[in-house]
Amino acid sequence: MALPLYDSQPARRVPWVTYLLVAANVVVFLITPMSNFATWYGEGAVRECSAAHFSYEYGAVPKELTTGERQPLPTEVRHECGPSDHGKIPWTSAFTSMFVHSDALHLLGNVVALFVIGMGLEDRLGRWRYLAAYLLFGLAAVYGFAYTSPDSTVPLIGASGAIAGVMGAYVILNPGGRVVTWVVPFIVLRLPVWVVLGYWFVMQWLSLGQESNVAYAAHISGFVAGAVFAVIARRAGPGRRFAALSRG
Repeated sequence: MALPLYDSQPARRVPWVTYLLVAANVVVFLITPMSNFATWYGEGAVRECSAAHFSYEYGAVPKELTTGERQPLPTEVRHECGPSDHGKIPWTSAFTSMFVHSDALHLLGNVVALFVIGMGLEDRLGRWRYLAAYLLFGLAAVYGFAYTSPDSTVPLIGASGAIAGVMGAYVILNPGGRVVTWVVPFIVLRLPVWVVLGYWFVMQWLSLGQESNVAYAAHISGFVAGAVFAVIARRAGPGRRFAALSRG
């Protein structure tokens, strides 16, 4: 396991969009039933049912995205928690799912990666281009996952698909960069960005198809979308200037 701590290359501008995205993910988590802070959802089984309803309302359900039709809650959820009265519009969940997390550890892992890698990409793309790219990567991850599991009714939540896109774009635009990385258990190394992020991508690929609650297909889709975006950006011209700056 390797966890990036910070990009060793100094940024030229304050990464306000990255800060706002991190803050948005934290604030949304704190007001959801997945957070212990949100005591107004009740306790015990009541809270668990609120979390289940919330996940299906704001999470991206593959079958809803591929058919465009809202799906009924699974039988076990309806039996234990009752029906849901929300009026969900399926395509909007592709956006809302990017800001919902299952627990504090899920959130922490995502925002740390976003903070470290996102600052570098925002510095190279500029704020508005970076924000648009982040949302695009998230959509690519969500729909990539949906079309690899078109009949699934398990909701996808979390920012990891969009962050995977940020990783894919960053490794293309800044291949010579280095990231200070915590390697479990007690080792901190300054590693080339292509080693850290390339290793992460390979592990996602090797894990594809395993029985897990981790959406590896979403990670892969987001990463590939980010890499393709970066290749196009470099060919368009500005990306070459970003790469030149990164070698400075």
